[in-house]
Amino acid sequence: MTFDPETTTFLIAGPVRIHPRVLRAMSMPSLNHRGDYFHGIVQEIRELLPVLFGAKGRQVILSGSGTAGLEATYSALLPKDGRTLVLKNGNFGDRTHEIARRYSTNVTTLEAPWGRALPLDDAKAELAKGDVRAVCVVHNETSVGLANDIASLAPSVKASGALFLVDGISAVAGIPVKIDAWGLDAVVAGSQKGLAAPAGLAIVHLSERAVAALHPGTFYLDLAAHLKSLEKNDTPWTPAVPLFLALREALVLLKEEGLENRLERTHRLAEATRAAVDALGLELFPDPRYASDTVTAIQNPAGMGDLELRKVLERQYNVLVQGGQGALTGKIFRIGHMGIADWPDLLITFAALERVLGKAGRVRTPGASLRAIVDRMP
Repeated sequence: MTFDPETTTFLIAGPVRIHPRVLRAMSMPSLNHRGDYFHGIVQEIRELLPVLFGAKGRQVILSGSGTAGLEATYSALLPKDGRTLVLKNGNFGDRTHEIARRYSTNVTTLEAPWGRALPLDDAKAELAKGDVRAVCVVHNETSVGLANDIASLAPSVKASGALFLVDGISAVAGIPVKIDAWGLDAVVAGSQKGLAAPAGLAIVHLSERAVAALHPGTFYLDLAAHLKSLEKNDTPWTPAVPLFLALREALVLLKEEGLENRLERTHRLAEATRAAVDALGLELFPDPRYASDTVTAIQNPAGMGDLELRKVLERQYNVLVQGGQGALTGKIFRIGHMGIADWPDLLITFAALERVLGKAGRVRTPGASLRAIVDRMP
């Protein structure tokens, strides 16, 4: 079977599959981004964004990927004096560390091995010293399929007075992100993850405290400039107009489904995926206690790398899952189950995976993974 991107079963860790309604929304002829029609679209998006974040606040829409949202946030909110505390345990935590070092001269980084829980006790000890002004952490580390327990860290961050800056790119609309309850000051979301819109937009949710603390950072990604323009339903620079149209439709779809319903569906898909992995005799890569609900990272069977596993799924069965990053390349594969992913996607993926493993003599009980999924379907 030849790989066909238009009909593939698409379960990578993001970008995710896009609903036809969202795709059609981008087919609008060119619009005047300074005209009333587009301003109306921006207003609709602003009114819908609390549905995405589950909280009211000030949001900024940036033309750029999630990394642009992180750079905008860190450049505008990391302290000129005092310390920045970075926590990392995966590839995207490494990225946070690298960006933070460009905008803060005093960075303390605490790390855990990839796939292990963050050193929260060490972080609390650093916060107790009283000189930390900002804390930067990835909520959902897709590189290793792990959700970090930022809820347990939240009281210590609040007590310290530090700004709590969260990479929520693969967390928002995928796992619970309790912005108000946890006192999060900035949460960066990516359009291409749990929201299931095309890649290319970053949405930053800001607390009033964060808005008051903004200072000049980058020029194009200046959060204060974007906030000022958005008050008039405008953008300071030329926006990615088709992506704004797609964003609006993706938000409407999310509103129709309901955020809690999407989170629940994503959780059930994740539970079914983990059960199917166990039924196949495979092992998760991260500590199972912290396994992510948006992406499952699985250790490759001994002797099977990308060529024997992922590439066969892609070339013979038109099923696309994702490989590992950095040092994990060829050692793990990752199945994304966020956004509009649903039960047929899992059934097709594991049927193909069972076939690949079965041909290699690696399946103990044929059909076990499919039964594990079916037993967890609503």
